[in-house]
Amino acid sequence: MQQQPPRSLYQSIAAYIRGQIEERPDVGIILGSGLGIVASRVEEGVVFPYETLPFWPRSGVEGHQGELVIGRWAGHVVAVMRGRAHYYEGHSMVDLALPVRVLHALGIKHLVVTNAAGGLDPAFHAGDLMLITDHINLVGMAGLSPLRGPNDPVLGPRFPDMRQAYDANLAGLARSVAKEKLITLREGVYVMVAGPVFETPADIRFLRLIGADAVGMSTVPEVVTARHLDLPVLGLSGITNVAPLSPDDDPTTHEEVLATAQVIGPRMRTLIEGVLERL
Repeated sequence: MQQQPPRSLYQSIAAYIRGQIEERPDVGIILGSGLGIVASRVEEGVVFPYETLPFWPRSGVEGHQGELVIGRWAGHVVAVMRGRAHYYEGHSMVDLALPVRVLHALGIKHLVVTNAAGGLDPAFHAGDLMLITDHINLVGMAGLSPLRGPNDPVLGPRFPDMRQAYDANLAGLARSVAKEKLITLREGVYVMVAGPVFETPADIRFLRLIGADAVGMSTVPEVVTARHLDLPVLGLSGITNVAPLSPDDDPTTHEEVLATAQVIGPRMRTLIEGVLERL
């Protein structure tokens, strides 16, 4: 069993980063597949390629640039992860917790998580944005948790409460911005599967039956870690494809996901910028 790293590891990585920046970030942002354009508004950014950060999990998936950018955006100092690692790439859940814990050690007070997701709700269309109101942790129910192992009570409780995994105040800000900017913002429940295969039609029927509106292969471990640290979370999905319900439907491809994410990116950026302006 992989053990939880000592708290000193997160603190040492954070200290390394702090030595190269002038201001501490107060908001962390994690960008999903193809959504790197969201970081284009960050000014005076200091870039840390993931390979330069000790023990930082790296992604080899197309659409994830693999760098941490720290700079100013909309009145805040933000720490933006342009891309994330995934469980299906061979990383442990403990590995996936490390970036969030380092961002927390740097001083962030809010976390924004984004992803590219498949739409399960029949009313959704490719290109939609969805506010994540809750999630179904299928992978965690199977025993794969970033909190597995001895608990450090300084970081958080042994059994964190997940009733409000996504912060109501941040969700309210997102709704307000969407209304003001005339951005259609769907709302729904995100479900995480392990991947790296797209779902079968039977999988899709099952996921819809249990109450999921969008499906993806990320995000939940980061949210669990953030809530363990008592960090408020805003979750946003870009609906990059509509999940097939029949074997005769067009196949889903990663190329399709990335192409649609490029269309979604500017609206996702506008939405997050508006939320930052209101924080």
